[in-house]
Amino acid sequence: MSNFGQLKDLVMSLEADFEKFYDKGNSAAGTRVRKGMQELKNMAQTIRTEVQNKKNDGGAAAAPAAKAAPAKKAAAPAAKKAAPAKKK
Repeated sequence: MSNFGQLKDLVMSLEADFEKFYDKGNSAAGTRVRKGMQELKNMAQTIRTEVQNKKNDGGAAAAPAAKAAPAKKAAAPAAKKAAPAKKK
């Protein structure tokens, strides 16, 4: 859960630079915003990978998934007898 806290902190730290760039036209703040958004993208990818790995390992503490309906068994193919060879 610490990743979520880091994510929130990063977004909150960018707030002032967003205001400076969009409201005041400060281009240096725009550079900081772009850098922060790249960090945000990288952090998001790390979290996505972590969540996927945890999900695949069954380590997630989420509610159990609904059981799928049992698969229907395929009917056994009818045994075909070889046709007798024709006599000449």
